[in-house]
Amino acid sequence: MDWRDEGILISVRRHGESAAIIETFTAAHGRHAGVVRGGAGRRMSPVLQPGAILALDWSARLEEHIGTFRVDPVRSNAATVMADRAALAALGSITALISATLPEREEHPALYARTLDLIDALGAAPDWPARYALWELALLAEVGFGLDLTACAATGATEDLIWVSPKSGRAVSRQGAAGWEPRLLPLPAFLRDGAVEAAPDDIAAALRLSGHFLEASLAPHLPRAALPAARARAADALQRMKVE
Repeated sequence: MDWRDEGILISVRRHGESAAIIETFTAAHGRHAGVVRGGAGRRMSPVLQPGAILALDWSARLEEHIGTFRVDPVRSNAATVMADRAALAALGSITALISATLPEREEHPALYARTLDLIDALGAAPDWPARYALWELALLAEVGFGLDLTACAATGATEDLIWVSPKSGRAVSRQGAAGWEPRLLPLPAFLRDGAVEAAPDDIAAALRLSGHFLEASLAPHLPRAALPAARARAADALQRMKVE
């Protein structure tokens, strides 16, 4: 069995004296692990950095085996990301959430494309924090916990949607929320229209919204019934961006 693909490096861990086991998120083969011979050595260390985009050749005697990777670098955003504390924290959250939530070897082409776009933007594009907030909602949708922000859960209206029900994940209009506002979650406008221009307060509100559903809907299905700690670090780093 063998295949070729391009993928995002998610994690690296040492295997024996000189090899490494890497986990990648690939365009056509989903989250996929394999052994890299010499992956723990000095020559490969600069290549095998989480977030790097790699050309991958995977081979194994049987499809269910872990197999081995031959890797070639395509591009790395390490210099840009390392220079931005919040971007580095966001990258850690992206890789940790993918590793914890996506089933192994299951294709997610739309999420892969969005993740690739986000990683290329980290620390480089001024709108990357908004893209990260939108990415968390995309991840929730990909694993079956998507929010419905198209119409008010109470009235059916499609205008003036400014709240979300913390139970149903459906949008609520200003009129439909009357008297129930303290029990609802604010819905920043950029999450409805998919825009990537957002004020810091809106990004913070978006992360509180997605964080609620990550904790309430997704975390109970994860190992230890908890989100990766990297997600909290990213939310904290983005919050600090607002006041720095």
